[in-house]
Formats: sequence, structure tokens, C-alpha cells
Amino acid sequence: MHFKSSMVSKDKKAVDVKITEMTVDDLDDVMVIERSSFVTPWSDKMFRLELCLPAAHNLVAKTEGENGRKVVGYINFLIVVDEVHIRDIAIREDFRMRGIASKLIAEMIEISCHQEAVHATLEVRRNNTAARKLYEKFGFEVKGVRPLYYSDTKEDALIMWVDLRRTSDQKGI
Repeated sequence: MHFKSSMVSKDKKAVDVKITEMTVDDLDDVMVIERSSFVTPWSDKMFRLELCLPAAHNLVAKTEGENGRKVVGYINFLIVVDEVHIRDIAIREDFRMRGIASKLIAEMIEISCHQEAVHATLEVRRNNTAARKLYEKFGFEVKGVRPLYYSDTKEDALIMWVDLRRTSDQKGI
């Protein structure tokens, strides 16, 4: 699958990552990213449960570090029948704007299409402009609002949807 990574910042270089299934061994790195990315982070226990769910897919993006490959981002999503729900995605702060989130979403789309998923959905904070632009790049559109969805800040969530058949046709998957 090939997507142009227009989200790479002009002052930051794209980074080469390998995307693999998340394992329990990745959780220490994942938890550092999770805690630094979200006001109300998922717990270690939540990630461990995700790793056991048959419908859950948990991917990590790893880059070569001093002590081997290091997790710099991840995505968690469910595929239920023909629908995908993106539940969690985050990139380590010093690796943001380098195309890693785009690579994770592209891999999610490829996996989902192979499993004959038709639509994908997610919730995003109304004021998270960077995330919204990323999702829009993949064809996601705002289809609704969940008022006061985020209990930590009482922010609304925008519900975004995409027809994966249209996205995969346009992207050549």
C-alpha cells in the first residue's frame, strides 16, 4: 500500500518504521506514549485486555534505536462484521509530524479491507485539528457529534466515518 505522507512537517524528516502486531513486550513503551498523549490515558490492564480480544487489532510502529527497535507509535482498532472502530492512536511526541500516524492508518485500512470491512469510524475531540486533518486525508468525514463525550474536559467528540471501499479504490489498495 502506498500513501503520500503530506502530514510530514517541513522541518522534520520522515522516519522509517516497521509496523508489527503489538505484544505484551511492547507495553512499557506504549504506556509511556499513552500517558504523555492523553489527559485520561488507558491503563496497562486495558491494553492487556485489548491484546486478548479476537476482534481487536493492535499495531505498533517501531524504529531502530540504540538498543534495538523502539515503539514510537501505535493504533488500536476493532473489526466487527464489516465495520472498523478506531479506538486509540498515538505517536511519541518527538516523532510526531513524520508520517508515522499515516502509516499506521494505512495499515489499518489494508487489514480492514482484507477482512472485508466496509466502513470505519472514530471519535475525535472537536478542537484536535491536527488529528482531524489526518483523518480527512484518508477520507473520513464528520457525520455527527457526541456532546460532552470526554469526561475529563467535557468536550464534544466529532464522529467521523469513511467508506473504506471508496478509500481503498482511491488509494489503490
